[in-house]
Amino acid sequence: MAPDPVAAGTSAQGSIPRYFTWEEVAQRSGREKERWLVIDRKVYNISEFTRRHPGGSRVISHYAGQDATDPFVAFHINKGLVSKYMNSLLIGELAPEQPSFEPTKNKELTNEFRELRATVERMGLMKSSHLFFLLYLLHILLLDVAAWLILWVFGTSFVTFLLSAVLLCIVQAQAGWLQHDFGHLSVFGTSTWNHLLHHFVIGHLKGAPASWWNHMHFQHHAKPNCFRKDPDINMHPFFFALGKVLSVE
Repeated sequence: MAPDPVAAGTSAQGSIPRYFTWEEVAQRSGREKERWLVIDRKVYNISEFTRRHPGGSRVISHYAGQDATDPFVAFHINKGLVSKYMNSLLIGELAPEQPSFEPTKNKELTNEFRELRATVERMGLMKSSHLFFLLYLLHILLLDVAAWLILWVFGTSFVTFLLSAVLLCIVQAQAGWLQHDFGHLSVFGTSTWNHLLHHFVIGHLKGAPASWWNHMHFQHHAKPNCFRKDPDINMHPFFFALGKVLSVE
């Protein structure tokens, strides 16, 4: 039997860890404005931190009362640096008799996913080519300039207008996927360069705010196809999801 949980907002102190059960963690899902989550068996109180979370309050709140180990690994480039900031949120860990997996999770499926990720990383598939993305950006800029030059040099006839429109459509489609990769912090090893190029591509080439895209798309990947948590299907889930039953977690 795990001891009574510490009060919300306190952190684990001293050499004696505080132990919790999955049931106790699940009770802190935010319904009573108290939010805990688990990362690598360590329990964190994020009740006050959610509003200061750099990735947005909603994406981290979606894992309140749950195990957030895999999302934490997926969403953060420098995990060592982030872990230092998490020390003040640490309130304990799972009791030794508690399993490492939530009772509601499919252990075999989770293990297979982690093995797949390890294989992908071992094969070097996560390493991006900076030259490829440089050429990717340059060809978008060249097409953008070409669309303007066509109208400037040859005038605004139907043919030139149509050709310019086709080029701009290509630019917007390609820029959409390029900003997607920068927004996912997938290109550079530091967040700074990824964010800088993301703001340039989505802000200057597509005319949309990077903060809006991050807020919406991070939730999508944190809880894909989960009704009321994935913004991509919230507009009308039966148009954007398959099946008769929708996931809500």
